[in-house]
Amino acid sequence: MKNAETQSRTSQRGKSAAAREIRMPARLLIVDDDESIVFAMHDYFTEQGWDVDCARRTEEAELLATSKQYDAVITDVHLTGFRAAEGLELVSYLRARGAAKVIVLTAYGTSEIEREAMHRGAHAFLQKTVPIWQVATVATQLIANG
Repeated sequence: MKNAETQSRTSQRGKSAAAREIRMPARLLIVDDDESIVFAMHDYFTEQGWDVDCARRTEEAELLATSKQYDAVITDVHLTGFRAAEGLELVSYLRARGAAKVIVLTAYGTSEIEREAMHRGAHAFLQKTVPIWQVATVATQLIANG
């Protein structure tokens, strides 16, 4: 009997600690010009209990970031074409505004772009070949670690 009570209390303390690590639903902003990626990520994160907003252009993302506070932002580097790197400008904008954890997710990442993203304040840089569950794991860990 005593073991069952101890296990129950330990289990409850574990749940409380986990709940303190990340507030659910965590608020997430997804920024990508590829509609299929936006839909897939929106659906996945929503099913996982996140509160998700999406933007397909830099201006939309900036407007949302001005009106809401996000725990994490996932942004593509190239939002209007291969040569433009508006996502990096968005990283700078978001980091200047507050504490959101910024993850850059791109299909055209180079070590130079990664260095620039991290220099501007990105917390993680991932290739789009990474499975979506892994993106969610990175976002959750970044939020939990403050």
